[in-house]
Formats: sequence, structure tokens, C-alpha cells
Amino acid sequence: MAARRTFFMARRGCTGYIPTKYTAAPCQRPRLLLCSTAMKTPRIPIALVQAVMNSLRHHLQQARAHFHQEFAEPVVTWQQRGMAAGTAWPERNEIRLNPVLLLENQQAFIDEVVPHELAHLLVWTVFGRVAPHGKEWKWMMETVLGVPARRTHQFATASVRQKSFPYRCRCQQHMLTVRRHNRVLRGESQYRCVHCGDILLPDQTTS
Repeated sequence: MAARRTFFMARRGCTGYIPTKYTAAPCQRPRLLLCSTAMKTPRIPIALVQAVMNSLRHHLQQARAHFHQEFAEPVVTWQQRGMAAGTAWPERNEIRLNPVLLLENQQAFIDEVVPHELAHLLVWTVFGRVAPHGKEWKWMMETVLGVPARRTHQFATASVRQKSFPYRCRCQQHMLTVRRHNRVLRGESQYRCVHCGDILLPDQTTS
């Protein structure tokens, strides 16, 4: 019997996964690529939003002065899910921050997470596609932005840990639900990043 194919299309890039579902016949290897799901975003106080933007603009100005060139101000959203503090989306010039972890770790986000993600965007602009936390990113953090180059955060994640599992591609961290994680473990599904094209693998760097 011919394979049965079902396609679900969502707004491209809204979660970092290719939003297509494929169901194959039993004799074929099934493959599932994520659809997006809605996220209820906690309310971020205006004063905290302003502090985040002030940090972003301060470090962006440092980069402009260092390189003697203009860099567009990134868009900041509060859509990051799971245990990642934030992610950078170079092709969109966008930074996504985790609203739950932001509320719990406000000063650390202002001092470290915001420049961390900004550095990814700057590296993309200056050097092109390179290792996410390679020598270019470390140099950008320490020399240009004047911030310690820490690859991962040390925040408590109990409030965001439930029902999600960290996976990683070459460009960022992704969070999979229990259902999707179990499909990977059973060999029924694979997930691929829409940005770099890598198949997602369990993130061994997240405790």
C-alpha cells in the first residue's frame, strides 16, 4: 500500500523547527518534524523591559564604536521556552528571551544573557556562519562587549523543566515535549532545525 502523507504547515521559523508532519507506511522509516505550539507568556514589568533594552543598546553602542560601523538594533521578544535563557536568530536579527527565567534572574539577564545573545548576532554579521560559541563569539564577548564569555547559564530551572527535554543543533538549543522526546527514543521521529538543517540531538551540556 502506498505511503500515507499528511502535512501540517505553520508559520515558518516560529519555533526553530520545520513545521511538517509525515506519516509513512510501516515498512518505511517514519519521520516527524515539529509543528509550533502556543506559549502563554508571563507579564514582564515595564521597568524590566526598559532595563533589558537599555542593556541591549549599551552593548550595541560598544560594538558600533569598536567596529566604526552601524548595526541595526535587534528585535527582542519574550518567546523562548524550556530551559534556555535565550536564543539569537541572526537571519531575523532577533533575540528571544525566556520570560520565566528573566523574572527569576533579572540582573543576570541584564548583565549577561542580553550581551550573550547580542554577541551571536554580531558574530553572524561580522564573521558569517561560524561555531556558535567559538573563538569569534568569545572574542566578541570579552574584547568588544566586555562581558565574561560563559557558554551556559547556571539558573535554577525547576519552574521551566517540566515536560520538556533539551536538544541541540549546531546553532541553538531546542526544547522537545515529552511526547516528541519519546518518539525520538523509540526511533519513530527525527526533528530538524529550519535554520542550520541539522537533525536535533539530545543536549548533553544541560544538567
